[in-house]
Amino acid sequence: MSQLNRRESIQSLAALASASTLAGWSALARAQKPLTVGVIYVGPRDDYGYNQAHAQAAAELKKLPGIKVVEEENVPETAAVQKTMTGMIAQDGAKLLFPTSFGYFDPHILALAPKNPEVRFSHCGGLWAEGKHPKNVGSFFGYIDECQYLNGVIAGHMTKSNKIAFVAAKPIPQVLRNINAFTLGARSVKPGITCSVIFTGDWSMAVKEAEATNSLADQGCDVFTMHVDGPKVVVETAAKRGKMVCGYHASQAKLAPNAYLTGAEWNWLTAYKAVVEAAQSGKPHPNFLRGGLKEGYVKMSAYGPMVSDAAKKNAEDTKAKMLAGSFDIFQGGLKDNKGAVVIPAGKALKQTDLELEKMNYLVEGVVGSVG
Repeated sequence: MSQLNRRESIQSLAALASASTLAGWSALARAQKPLTVGVIYVGPRDDYGYNQAHAQAAAELKKLPGIKVVEEENVPETAAVQKTMTGMIAQDGAKLLFPTSFGYFDPHILALAPKNPEVRFSHCGGLWAEGKHPKNVGSFFGYIDECQYLNGVIAGHMTKSNKIAFVAAKPIPQVLRNINAFTLGARSVKPGITCSVIFTGDWSMAVKEAEATNSLADQGCDVFTMHVDGPKVVVETAAKRGKMVCGYHASQAKLAPNAYLTGAEWNWLTAYKAVVEAAQSGKPHPNFLRGGLKEGYVKMSAYGPMVSDAAKKNAEDTKAKMLAGSFDIFQGGLKDNKGAVVIPAGKALKQTDLELEKMNYLVEGVVGSVG
C-alpha cells in the first residue's frame, strides 16, 4: 500500500469513527455524494401551467443541500421518455426520477423500474397499487379539486350569464374530478348554473384550445377555467373575448390582469421534499402521496381586483371548512348529467376515498359527454 493510500485510509477510518451514529455516517455519505434527481417534463418549463409548476418545485430542490437536479423538457409520452430516463440513470447517475406527465407511468416507468431496482421513480398522478406495481415506483398528486371548487364558488358569484366553461384535455379521472368540482362550487352559489365542457383530446394543443375557448364564448359562457398543460392560450383567448378566467396549475394573472379572478395552483415542492428526504435518509420510497390545501400540496391564486367582497367571503369561508376537514365536495344525493345517482343520499366521499380516483362521470349541470 502506498503512503498516500495508507494516509487516505487512516483519514477515512478516522472520519468513520467520528460518525458515531448511523445517521451521522449517512449525513457524511450524503455530504460526499449528492443525490442526483432527474425531472422530466412533457412540455416547456415556462408554459404558465403544469410543467412550469413542476419546474418551480425543481428550482427550489436545487437550493437544498446534497441535491443535484438534471432536467429535460418537451419529452413526449412515448418510448422517448424511456430513453430520457435511461440516459439520466446511466450518464447522470440519477437515483431518483420525477417523470411528471400522466402518460409516462404505463408502460414506460413500469418497463424501466424492474430493470433499475436501485433507482426510485416518483410519478405525478398515476395510481400506484400494492402488489401490482414495483416498490421502487411511487405516485403523488394533490387534491386540486378543492381549489377548482373554490374557483367555482368565485365563478358562481361573478357570472352574469349563468353559463361557465371548462376547456379540458382528456376525460381521465383527475380531469373529470376538476370539472365536477368547479361545477359544484358554482352551483352552490346559484343552482341553475351550467358548465359547458369541451375536450381537446390532448394535453397541449394550442389550436384546439383556442377553438374550444372561442366556441364556448360564442355559446354565452362568461367565466372560464381549464385542465390542459399550458393554460396560456385559454386565458388569453377568453380575455380577448371580454370573458373572465379562473386559472390552473400556476398563476396566469400576468397574462390577463383584468380578466383573472383567481386560480388553482400546485405546490409540488411539498411532495418533492417528502420523496427526496426518504431517498436521502434511506427510508422506504413513499409509494402513495396525496394532500390538499391542508397539507400544502395546492394553493389558491390571489384574487383579482374585480372579485366582489361577497365572492371572497364565500370562498374563504368554504376554504376554512376544507382546512378544518369539515367539508366534503362530493356528497350524497349527487346525480350525473344523465340523471343517474352516482353517490347515494347519506353518503359522502372523503378526499382520500379511492372511488374518487376512478371517477368516470360528469355531474348534473355539466353540458358535455365523457364518451
